Amino acid sequence: MTGSGGRGRVWVAGYCALLTLIIVGPLAGSGYLLLRDAVSTPRSYLTDSALGLGAAAPRAVPQDALLAFLSPVIDGGILVKAILIVALWSGGYGAAVLARRFVDAGTGAQLVAATLALWNPFVAERLLQGHWSLLTGYAALPWVALAAARIRSAAAGVGHHAVPTTGAGSRGSTEQTASTIGHHGPRGGTGRAVGPGRAIGGWGALAACFAAAGLTPTGSLLAAVVGLALVGRRAFLPALGLWVLTCAPWLTATALGSGAEPSDPAGVAAFAARAEPWLGTLGSLAGLGGIWNGEAVPASRTTPLALVGTLLLLGIVVLGVRAVWASGRDGRALLVIAAVAIVLPALGATGWGLAAGEWLMVHVPGAGLLRDTQKYVALAMPAYALCAAAACRTVLMWWRRIAADSHAPSAGIHQTRTGSAESQTDATGAAASSQAFGTDEPGHAAAASEPGDTARAAEPEHAGFAPGSSAGGAGTIDAENDSAADRSSRTGINAVAALFIALLIFPLADLTWGIGGQMRPVHYPAGWAEVVEHIDGPGDVAVLPGGMFRRFPYSGTAPVLDPAPRILPNDVLQTGELRVRGYAVNGEGNRARTVEETLLRGGSPAELTDLGVGWILLERTTPGPLGTAETTLTATELVYQDTDLALYRIPDPTPRDISTPAQRRTSAAAHLLWAALLLTGLTLAALRPSTR
Repeated sequence: MTGSGGRGRVWVAGYCALLTLIIVGPLAGSGYLLLRDAVSTPRSYLTDSALGLGAAAPRAVPQDALLAFLSPVIDGGILVKAILIVALWSGGYGAAVLARRFVDAGTGAQLVAATLALWNPFVAERLLQGHWSLLTGYAALPWVALAAARIRSAAAGVGHHAVPTTGAGSRGSTEQTASTIGHHGPRGGTGRAVGPGRAIGGWGALAACFAAAGLTPTGSLLAAVVGLALVGRRAFLPALGLWVLTCAPWLTATALGSGAEPSDPAGVAAFAARAEPWLGTLGSLAGLGGIWNGEAVPASRTTPLALVGTLLLLGIVVLGVRAVWASGRDGRALLVIAAVAIVLPALGATGWGLAAGEWLMVHVPGAGLLRDTQKYVALAMPAYALCAAAACRTVLMWWRRIAADSHAPSAGIHQTRTGSAESQTDATGAAASSQAFGTDEPGHAAAASEPGDTARAAEPEHAGFAPGSSAGGAGTIDAENDSAADRSSRTGINAVAALFIALLIFPLADLTWGIGGQMRPVHYPAGWAEVVEHIDGPGDVAVLPGGMFRRFPYSGTAPVLDPAPRILPNDVLQTGELRVRGYAVNGEGNRARTVEETLLRGGSPAELTDLGVGWILLERTTPGPLGTAETTLTATELVYQDTDLALYRIPDPTPRDISTPAQRRTSAAAHLLWAALLLTGLTLAALRPSTR
């Protein structure tokens, strides 16, 4: 963990890959992710629902369209698992890069930042809830911050190196002029001009990050908060316009479909942040936990380990807050975002907060995106990762001061050497400051009372002699001492980093291997493929039993979303009704609700025909309400059945709620724009990479 820059980055990348494998290792096997809200299928279809033009709000746009477009070529199960694995790795590595560039963290401190980003309750709970695409947005946040800072630096015309501070008790420090991505001056030097090519790379990176995070609307909102907060005044409006363009799929779906309808206000209380044992709501959120679903949590979060883990995590973060705050505008902005992302959801769970949320659901179109307030705690991750990295140096500095104090000479002894001792102490502090993050290049000046001091300190002449002078022997000794100090500093940082990593992992040890085996791939019965082959005519599909969730013998004990809407070639009618924590939350599917009620009371096929139903799928191996639907089924044509499924046909359905060709063209254009921004942004970022 003490190698050169390139070798250190390989260490960090490999470490993030290892952590990702430890977390989601079981998904590397064959099969499909089917856990609560996560539904992957062999093949998806570009239905109106996939484009966000159905009756339900477009909560999975453009995610569903992407899978529908790619799954004919690449198996859908592989796609979902690959996106999730790459996202987790990218989130950890992005946090490490953020720490390296914003607070000058070395390899050891970067590993701490990566560990915090990957090994925390938010990741565990959202994995168990099946929010794989939300985690894609979460993973993009460090990269959004890096791209936004790079753009702001380019707009200012000069790149400056982030100057780390000397920590608590230091005599002074200089804040960075602007944190950047790849536009820092040479280590120990002043800023340098930033060319237009680097600005293009920054904009490409931001476009790609906005688009990747925008796999779902919530991820897009998360990225917007971070990006627009850091991009600076000059680039704010262009960045805002770029973000809006990446939102085109779900914005057009909202305008053309049913997404603008008010959401059920009952969802505010149902999805409010939850207080975990011994923590309260605020403590749970501050510890990156508190998801509304008490069943989607690791077992350790129901024991005193939740309190222990939260105290350890917050303790590590608090140790680095001062250094991150002093690092400059970017660090302060991320800290403010983190504080707001924790406090607002906590307030949203109070009586007046719930009332305010209910008012928003009724009066503001699209406000349903805000009802699951705990997911916005993701915004705290970049600041937490920076603080954890900075804390390594803080602890090392404290330890050195304690050790120095314990070995200090007694008062009155060696008075004639007091001045020399003080000078040596200051020199040691400066060396520790420059190497406290385990920087890869030794000799980096850390703090200066004036911006130019850093450059002057890097010049040998500044010490009062030139190379080859009579002081050359002393210079050699000083160089040897500096080299020893560098090695000692890196060793100290790595020791602290190892301790922090252990403290972060231990209280949440059951995150390993699919969160204690709860995440594992499943295999669909062969009957699903047969049903797909037999649906060869028009009409929407009604599904029995009633309800949105299923418990199949092959899917485990946790409830899962019905896979029918993502596996069948026709639109599947779903009510969107959820039962959460004792609350019944209505969805937007009014026609689907009417169809379900008609089936459960044994309505005639003619009634279903008028409602646009051409097929009825009976899922036999899951519990749920059937009512007197058998009366309806006996009056329809059975076209396929096995022990798991039965498919019935209703001839000549009346088309209902079908999108127009113009609507589909508009939606398709919006999705193509999103894909173009993603691919073009990635290309520009690759062609104009950061130089550091």
